[in-house]
Amino acid sequence: MAKFTYPKIVPSEIEATPAEFGPGEFGASAHSRRAALAALAAGAGAALLAPGALAQPSAINTRSAAASPPPPSFRRNPRWSVSEAPNTWEEITTYNNFYEFGLDKADPSERSGSFKPRPWSVEIAGEAAKTGRYTLEDILKPHALEERIYRFRCVEAWSRVVPWLGIPLKDVLARFEPNSRAKFVEFTTLLDPKQFPGQRSRVIDWPYVEGLRIDEAMHPLTLLTVGLHGRWLPNQSGAPLRLIVPWKYGFKSIKSIVRIRFTERQPATSWNKAAPDEYGFFANVNPAVDHPRWSQAKERRLGGGLFGSRIDTLPFNGYANEVASLYRGLDLRRFY
Repeated sequence: MAKFTYPKIVPSEIEATPAEFGPGEFGASAHSRRAALAALAAGAGAALLAPGALAQPSAINTRSAAASPPPPSFRRNPRWSVSEAPNTWEEITTYNNFYEFGLDKADPSERSGSFKPRPWSVEIAGEAAKTGRYTLEDILKPHALEERIYRFRCVEAWSRVVPWLGIPLKDVLARFEPNSRAKFVEFTTLLDPKQFPGQRSRVIDWPYVEGLRIDEAMHPLTLLTVGLHGRWLPNQSGAPLRLIVPWKYGFKSIKSIVRIRFTERQPATSWNKAAPDEYGFFANVNPAVDHPRWSQAKERRLGGGLFGSRIDTLPFNGYANEVASLYRGLDLRRFY
């Protein structure tokens, strides 16, 4: 397969809405965000593949795929780690934003028990040579899972450290052979109000949609994620397939993905459509650019207690050496 070449993106193709940022003061940001959301709602198995190969779109084998998979096999990647200790399984899985299950942090763990993450398939669409619907097994089998320990920073000014299991997204996307018109990648979450009770509300325009520039999607840090702490993703954490983009705020790391589309134009993403002055398309972690309603200069690390000391937020969440060059010449205050 030929080496992937990033297409050139010109400023006119960047459609992120500029935001006016005031200094803000940090308050009960999670409570404020939930209150705003409540107001909005009130008003509104394949065969094993050789490396690099890709099975043709096929019907899902529901009998084999529905069975519980064996524990994941993986290797640790010491290149992608941090000095901080990871948060515990309980800290990671019982405190989440996953509004498909509800607005409270405990809703995902308390209301996701009946969600069925298998069988699962993903539609590949848009500007690529290979498109169609593929089973989760088709997508995963050519790749070895690896563990990466990343910082995770929520836009609400809390953070944690997570040992994720996954595959570099670039390795998966390259197999579909995106063409020169593929300048962005759009991701879509499952739309199923029977399994996702939160989708019965009008908090946002469902299904949840996120997107990346193609160079962001193909960056080695971007992880297509299937597990954490050596186990498969639990339902409340985005099972069975989610994105992790560690230098961006957490809402960019979309969960329960069922569609990946290569596109020439910047996709319209859910939070950017719902509140463009608060949630930009890029959403890079930036302590110098406040949210309109609170400061982004510091964060509360989970595990330290509700009133634990706050730590300084790092530009690009501590990954500036790896990713800052992607945004050379881009006004990060304007293109938040």
